[in-house]
Amino acid sequence: MAEKHEKLLSELEFRLRQLMYLCDSLKEENQDLRVQLEEKDGEVNRINTQLEQLNLKYNNLKFAKTLTGTDQEGVDKAKKRLLKLVQDLDKCIALLKI
Repeated sequence: MAEKHEKLLSELEFRLRQLMYLCDSLKEENQDLRVQLEEKDGEVNRINTQLEQLNLKYNNLKFAKTLTGTDQEGVDKAKKRLLKLVQDLDKCIALLKI
């Protein structure tokens, strides 16, 4: 009977060690994945910032091309847009003075 208990105890100890090893391995893998996630988040933020800058440059170029174009309708739209931007800027300045 004691031999059976020792065998069960030994088997239990072996399985506990396996579980502890597996737990440690999973903790390490989890930490590695967290580091990778942080790196990817930083890369996504950098790319989003770059995309915003490129979109702004594109819109500025498109606006400049419209102003220098020969299409009267496009020039009129650009002038209206510029007038709206100036009006919005004036409103902002007025709000800052309050």
